[in-house]
Amino acid sequence: MKRAFLAAIVLAAPAAAQQPKPDWAAFDKFVAQAQRDWRIPALGIAVVKDDSVVFIKGSGVLENGKPTRADEHTRFAIGSTTKAMTSAALAMLVDEGKLHFDDKVTRYIPELQLADPWATRELTIRDLLTHRTGLPGTDLFWASNWNYSPAEIIHRLRYIQPSASFRSEWQYQNVMYGLNGTIIERVSGMPWDAFIRARIFKPLGMNETEALVSSIVGKPNVAVPHALVGDSVRVVPIRSTDLVASAGSVWSSVSDMAKWMRFVLDSGRVGSTRLIKQETFREIVTPQIEAPMEEYPALQLAKPDFFSYGFGWFIQDYRGQQVWMHTGSINGLCALIGLMPNEKLGVYVLENLDHAEIRHGFMYSVFDLYNGGRGRDWSADLKPIFAPRPRLAGNAPSAQRTTAPPSLPLERYAGTYVDSAYGEIRVTFDNGALQAAVVTDPPAALQPVNMEAFRAQPAVAGRNPATLVFQPDGIGGVTSVRVSGITFTKVRR
Repeated sequence: MKRAFLAAIVLAAPAAAQQPKPDWAAFDKFVAQAQRDWRIPALGIAVVKDDSVVFIKGSGVLENGKPTRADEHTRFAIGSTTKAMTSAALAMLVDEGKLHFDDKVTRYIPELQLADPWATRELTIRDLLTHRTGLPGTDLFWASNWNYSPAEIIHRLRYIQPSASFRSEWQYQNVMYGLNGTIIERVSGMPWDAFIRARIFKPLGMNETEALVSSIVGKPNVAVPHALVGDSVRVVPIRSTDLVASAGSVWSSVSDMAKWMRFVLDSGRVGSTRLIKQETFREIVTPQIEAPMEEYPALQLAKPDFFSYGFGWFIQDYRGQQVWMHTGSINGLCALIGLMPNEKLGVYVLENLDHAEIRHGFMYSVFDLYNGGRGRDWSADLKPIFAPRPRLAGNAPSAQRTTAPPSLPLERYAGTYVDSAYGEIRVTFDNGALQAAVVTDPPAALQPVNMEAFRAQPAVAGRNPATLVFQPDGIGGVTSVRVSGITFTKVRR
């Protein structure tokens, strides 16, 4: 494992006398123009400096084509910026002597098994917090609408084959991170969502914040998610992350997240009350493992010397200053938090357009205002890096057209296909047509798309059709079918 980055880096702040006074009027104009250029329906930004909110704004509309305006109290999904709240909750339990970051996970979740028995035995809370379990992403457990229960997800993890050696690489893993919520519940006796409401939201006065996606439904002043579909910005469904809540289920406003930033910049203290001991807080933001810079293309412009991960925080440098940062992205909504601790400076961004990466530009623009930047046009410079890649383009009419017929008679595709981790797909042939029941989804008609590719027409409104790609065996039969990147093998009768 690479360890050069593990040393704590404390970088000196430039002398205050050298800092120009921030031009917030110019920044406001930049934000407004960038929102138009990136076609973001609703946007929220808050900036804190020295324990004060120095800029806060909500703009745009909650939903394209409708008049309701966004403001600084509009709630958005904060996505994976939730992870830092979970690490803070664990830190509070560490301070109470109820657990340690290096405790074995099976001490609290004894039913957990991984494919590697040694990894099962040695896995610690620290490993969960730093994405170094060796497991690839398993987001289909919660994002696929396949209706797994939390207990089923834990059980099925034993069938996931590692894609890296244990503790050798950083590999983002929401399901494994979500196990931290189970640990918090079993140690504290409170569900994760109740714990962070009582121990974080209440003392910080975060009254506009909801811990679960299920809690935001029906509430006022909530942003509607959007995505780029073809060349249009369209509404997409809210996706629940409640199955991995501690990895990313919180909804909040920039007004409330300004309170969270002030708390973190004060090393776990609100007012004169310390909620996390200083030495425990320091461990949260200490680099633990090198993170891959290619995961964040905006770093091509920021050019940090190091990029690492702590407990739910990316840690990097920018213009001689240390930065704690994290993004959050979930189905038409995205967020970013960026803190420059030596300057007591923080910026939080919320957007209701899928992966609107100008969020990085807003963060660096704020840093430049206080850190001797050259007034770079981050919006213009980021545009070529994040050239639009239309999402859900497979729903376009051209993608629905069959370009070549199936190579086999339709009845040959029928059968049961299984994967140990995800379950089974049952394909039936009746009255000259195919149907597929994918895992827990109800049966759906299969429409030929191109040769061995078929599209399952969902029976539930708002769901995207699944694409099934069959693999012929070369002798008139089929060996497997691939759905959402998972290969299900045909059961031979």
